[in-house]
Amino acid sequence: MTEHVILLHGLWMRGFALGLLHRRLMAEGYRVHRFDYMSVAATQEHILKRLAARIADCAPGPVHLVGHSLGGLLALRACLGAAELPPGRIVCLGSPLKGSTAARAFARLGRGGEMLLGHNRALLEQGFERWAGPREVGVIAGRMPLGLGAVVGQIEGEHDGTVAVAETLLPGLADHCVVETSHTGLLVSAEVAALVVRFLRTGRFAPAA
Repeated sequence: MTEHVILLHGLWMRGFALGLLHRRLMAEGYRVHRFDYMSVAATQEHILKRLAARIADCAPGPVHLVGHSLGGLLALRACLGAAELPPGRIVCLGSPLKGSTAARAFARLGRGGEMLLGHNRALLEQGFERWAGPREVGVIAGRMPLGLGAVVGQIEGEHDGTVAVAETLLPGLADHCVVETSHTGLLVSAEVAALVVRFLRTGRFAPAA
């Protein structure tokens, strides 16, 4: 059975940013789709409705989701309690699942900062308390501190320049790992792509003993 992977980009990005990861996953035998959306202008309801339809179009599956930053948050939100969707796993790349310090810093800049976050502001600022959805979720975090988020707001502990490693940890995850790359670098790292494939196949990032 064909296994599908839907890729979701992050805030202020478009689908073309996922091109290299797309090609690497295709080389591993997956049928890959890039889900392009307006990360600031579109409402969350509109994005999730389109995403659910895209997942359903790939049924009976499995249909995996791989989301970078905001894309990972939206992937979890789409699959939370959605038992009617086809099976599959979720991998989040640098997603602030517990809420983003950088996003809260942008919001404090005033109206302009709020507009930069768009309709997904609350999701970016607050994240989730825990994951209790039906899918296994793995998170890959970076710890190379290069990015705009570190300039706008003080990010504590290890971080990828935009998201702190601690912000990517969430109760209920199937697995979590940290790599030496920046927030944007998660999209172009060969190591990250290999880890994504391993989790989609096994539900774990570490190789089997």
